[in-house]
Amino acid sequence: MNVEYMGLKEISGPLVVIDGVKDASYEEMVEITVGRNKRLGRIIEIYGEMCVVQVFEGTRGISLENTRSRLLGKPLKMPLSMELLGRVLDGIGRPVDGLGEIFPEKSRDINGEPLNPVMREYPRNFIQTGISSIDGLITLIRGQKLPVFSGSGLPHNQLAVQIVRQAKITDAGNENFAVVFAAMGVKHDVAEYFRQSFQKSGVLDRVVMFRNLANDPVVERIVTPRCALTVAEYLAYDKGMHVLVILTDMTAYAEALREISSSKGEIPSRKGYPGYLYSDLASIYERAGMVKGCKGSITQIPILTMPNDDITHPIPDLTGYITEGQIVLDKNFALKGIYPPINVLPSLSRLMKDGIGEGYTREDHPHVANQLFASYAKVQEVRALASVIGEEELSPVDKLYMNFGREFENRFIAQDFRENRSIEDTLDLGWELLRLLPKEELDRLSPDIIDKYYTVPESKKGDF
Repeated sequence: MNVEYMGLKEISGPLVVIDGVKDASYEEMVEITVGRNKRLGRIIEIYGEMCVVQVFEGTRGISLENTRSRLLGKPLKMPLSMELLGRVLDGIGRPVDGLGEIFPEKSRDINGEPLNPVMREYPRNFIQTGISSIDGLITLIRGQKLPVFSGSGLPHNQLAVQIVRQAKITDAGNENFAVVFAAMGVKHDVAEYFRQSFQKSGVLDRVVMFRNLANDPVVERIVTPRCALTVAEYLAYDKGMHVLVILTDMTAYAEALREISSSKGEIPSRKGYPGYLYSDLASIYERAGMVKGCKGSITQIPILTMPNDDITHPIPDLTGYITEGQIVLDKNFALKGIYPPINVLPSLSRLMKDGIGEGYTREDHPHVANQLFASYAKVQEVRALASVIGEEELSPVDKLYMNFGREFENRFIAQDFRENRSIEDTLDLGWELLRLLPKEELDRLSPDIIDKYYTVPESKKGDF
């Protein structure tokens, strides 16, 4: 029996309190009627017969006396269909592209279902992004969650667009590859930039785009990544597709969580964020992976802007604990005009070692990656020394490292926004840079690998 409740007990920011409610459930949807307008909300707290409800469209114009509420008896569900590919949706999955409603094949709870850990399959194969610094040194593995740590003013939006445009599975056709893109708390011009970029590059037909604008209610921002991941799970586990999920900006999500937590009167933790921030972020990140018996996979790239460029801030700090590495964008590289401004030394891909090498990329890949890391780390030591004694006073070998560092940044890390390098091109470029150093300095390479790749083949001598 549908019971309608008249009036509200309290209104606080995006939350309303309904009194005298019976048989309510956590996460249950509530229909709130104000005059002729209907709004949706969901129950987030229950105290006896009192329910705290998040209102998705905000509480502006809602009064305590003339508001009617009705419990719908179900959680928020996402309509799912292959028609979602190529569509642009708002933060809670409603079409905003003017192409009509979605006719769902099925609907699912946006919170997902618990996954038995023993059913997880270990990620192995890599995803080629066409960006040398990622493919060569911070390799993205299918089924991995690899966040991008950025700062204000850095081109993380362009990097996200480039990854969406160029990413591909090397051993699977593009018809089996999809991207779910969720933008949270972005300005209208940024959202339009994403949409137009996908459309112009011809990849929009394999992208499902969720768009939560900065002036949209913060409550909607909380459910946006969960709606996106519900679509990704449908495409991956029901349709056998390999799905890349890009979530930007997770900082806007965490700040929305903090605002709602404050409205609920919860005791704050570090920097005002709720004490359950870790488990809440984990409920999003841990929905990536591969499941035994399913052909598809979900790979996540969450993008977050570090407040004050502080990598120890709670959001990047907790994200780093949950995820399998990080890609760090550096402001100094951006000031030098290097794009993408990826600082490879603090960056890391923990699953990289198991998805590269013979049978995956190329046999020399792990060796080249290790040597490039070690040589570039040596460059930082030489630069520190040069800042004290001057570059002219360096030893001949140190001067070679200085030259290697410049070439590495300007040719390997830096590449054009439209440039799409294959993994073979990336590894060949890595060898070309390593040849700037004498063999004696290549202490991370075995003699066999050096003999096979260090010497320039006669057929390629004209290319260098």
